[in-house]
Amino acid sequence: MAWSKPKIGCWPVRIVYSVIFYLLVPLILLRMAWRARREPGYRHRWLERFGLYGKASVVRGVVWFHAVSVGESEAAFPLIRAMRRRFPEMPVLVTTTTPTGSARVKAVMGDEVAHVYLPYDLPDAVARFLANFQPRLAVIMETEIWPNLFHACSKRQIPLAIVNARLSERSTKGYKRLGSFTRDTLASVKLIAAQTQADADRFVSVGANPDQVAVTGNIKYDIELPDDYFQQGLVLRDSLFGKRPVWIAASTHEGEESLVLKAFSEVRVAHPELLLVLVPRHPPRFDKVANLCVSEGFTLSRRSLNETAMQADIFLVDTLGELRQFYAASDITFIGGSLVPIGGHNVLEAAIAGIPVIFGTHMFNFLEAGRRLIEAGGAIQISDGDKLAGVVIDLLHDFNRNLRMGENGKEFVEAGRGALGRVEEALAGLVDASRSIG
Repeated sequence: MAWSKPKIGCWPVRIVYSVIFYLLVPLILLRMAWRARREPGYRHRWLERFGLYGKASVVRGVVWFHAVSVGESEAAFPLIRAMRRRFPEMPVLVTTTTPTGSARVKAVMGDEVAHVYLPYDLPDAVARFLANFQPRLAVIMETEIWPNLFHACSKRQIPLAIVNARLSERSTKGYKRLGSFTRDTLASVKLIAAQTQADADRFVSVGANPDQVAVTGNIKYDIELPDDYFQQGLVLRDSLFGKRPVWIAASTHEGEESLVLKAFSEVRVAHPELLLVLVPRHPPRFDKVANLCVSEGFTLSRRSLNETAMQADIFLVDTLGELRQFYAASDITFIGGSLVPIGGHNVLEAAIAGIPVIFGTHMFNFLEAGRRLIEAGGAIQISDGDKLAGVVIDLLHDFNRNLRMGENGKEFVEAGRGALGRVEEALAGLVDASRSIG
């Protein structure tokens, strides 16, 4: 694969974009300070966001992966491991945007990879970042399009790929409004490995070169589970919940917990022994959600306090990185971000655990996976929060249906595996091509 440097036009537009970005920096810093009041992680390592690193961070010639937060990081981990096995001589750098993403990378990968925050898309910050780490390959997870960063990678002949790429209809409309600016930004990308044909078509419609867009599938199907995953779930369940039926509401957002609690109250009329495991999406909201549960009259146990839930009404998972294991300790799940216009969250980790999946109508970030899981008989979509209680009651009453839906979900995920290998091969091709011109 010969390297051909793309022609980057519309540089006056990018200059205007950069000037506006510089002018917004004070507001960005104020927002960071505001967020730090609720999430202390935002108080630290501000210099990294401007491409300024200490000597301890210096590592060069890296394979670089960017994952915005926890969800993208989880998807990236199997791919990172695969690339480390394939190119053991190349150090790996992982960047994130959020402190929760940073914490997850460190918890899972430890010293196997270097980690810093991705700098803001300012020309000087991007230049310092690339000079410091000198990537041999840049891999952006899902949908992160940064004009200055992409242009700088192209200028330095750093092959750039967007993998597990997805583009919603709403985002497509926004990028189309930018016209040639989007097209010229995407000209810097050597590979767009799209999750679905619909995603690939949307990227092409906003200006991506069709020859550099491939449908490789969703690497989130290639979930890595320990051999004793289900046994661990049973042990966790027995030690924390006893023999009670368990409904887990996962990755919930502002406005959803109240809907879940209302449904929980209704379900408990028919199933008073039911335990609700509640997993808010964002750590800064843990205490707020706990207070909401108590104010609604429920008794509460918290994972962070090492409490069991043998007698409590609700078990609050106020820790990070344990959701997958709690799926295996539950009977039914509701996926949050879907009753409010967030776009939903990953349904596949719940499906592989062998439990029925419920979600709302706002699934635009996981539209294809959600639709196909419904078709496979592993999920139920509800129109609003008022329908939630009825669906949970039906699944608790009908054990055979519950079991059948869980098995359908597992089979669906297993059948979807294979994207990881396809993406690995494509990225290896980019590495080999860069070596041939290096």
